[in-house]
Amino acid sequence: MARIAGVNIPTQKPVHIALTYIHGIGHTKAGEIVAKVGIPTERRVNELTDDDVVRLRELISEDHQVEGDLRREVAMNIKRLMDLGCNRGLRHRKGLPVRGQRTRCNARTRKGPAKAIAGKKK
Repeated sequence: MARIAGVNIPTQKPVHIALTYIHGIGHTKAGEIVAKVGIPTERRVNELTDDDVVRLRELISEDHQVEGDLRREVAMNIKRLMDLGCNRGLRHRKGLPVRGQRTRCNARTRKGPAKAIAGKKK
């Protein structure tokens, strides 16, 4: 099993798909990485040589911010917004949608399960 950026990537999947298991690498960025390293797109992770894995690991660590560093930066950005007390920070603090979505009927993902209101029956 190949370990890149602290993540065990699945061995039976094509390389460009397996790279998306790393936080911060999506389909587009994975395709660019595979093209830069020069690995054919149909090659699977278990078919990679040790040299290919090392080149992938080096390219990702040099050029891309992934996993722990990226999570830390996002958390710091949210914390900065909350400390400023701007509208986005207040929405984060209250656990409400941040980007302008309506909350009257569709915000269950962000607000959590519906709470029953006492005395509302009728």
